[in-house]
Amino acid sequence: MFKGLGNMAGMMKQMQEMQSKMAEVQDRLDDIEVIGSAAAGLVQITASAKGEVKQCRIDPSLLADGDISIIEDLVVAAVNDVREKAASKTQEEMAELTKGLPLPPGFNLG
Repeated sequence: MFKGLGNMAGMMKQMQEMQSKMAEVQDRLDDIEVIGSAAAGLVQITASAKGEVKQCRIDPSLLADGDISIIEDLVVAAVNDVREKAASKTQEEMAELTKGLPLPPGFNLG
């Protein structure tokens, strides 16, 4: 009658360990920095792997032209690039966390 309880307790313990590891990964993502860029690095955006923008750097040579719309477009491109890189890094970290776990196909924590 109570044969499944041992298995259930093991699963609960595994879930608690997983929660703890996920919290560690979330903390680590705050510290991991990624850089997105546009125009061969003339515009660079630095962000955490969680996607929080930390810094924007615009090469002064772009200001000489005086065309603000080009700079605006490059900033947008660099932000999109850093967002992609942050998402990719988050996915890498989550894949490392779940490596070896018996998860169903297509199950994604990232």
